[in-house]
Amino acid sequence: MAPLDQPKRFETLIAAAPDGTPANFYRTAAGAEIDLLLTLPGGDLWAIEIKRSLAPKLERGFHHACADLAPARRILVYPGTETWPLAEDIAVMPIQAAGEALLALA
Repeated sequence: MAPLDQPKRFETLIAAAPDGTPANFYRTAAGAEIDLLLTLPGGDLWAIEIKRSLAPKLERGFHHACADLAPARRILVYPGTETWPLAEDIAVMPIQAAGEALLALA
């Protein structure tokens, strides 16, 4: 199976989110940034960073943005097949697992 391109990854995750979930890109003037910020019904935020590498790393801007917003979930999507904790509050997972986590909220 060919890997999804970046816009398709966003579309896949947005489609899996519960109805009424706004999707945004977050960026501050100081460079704090989140690729996909989902505001779930009820107000919980999910911060999702999407990387192409099989050995993904988060940039400092993602951590700063999460400190500003305090999202309920922090997810790093990558093209691999395994899921693991990158840190206490950040999960690395393939897009399928992230989509399934969103679908489970419905």
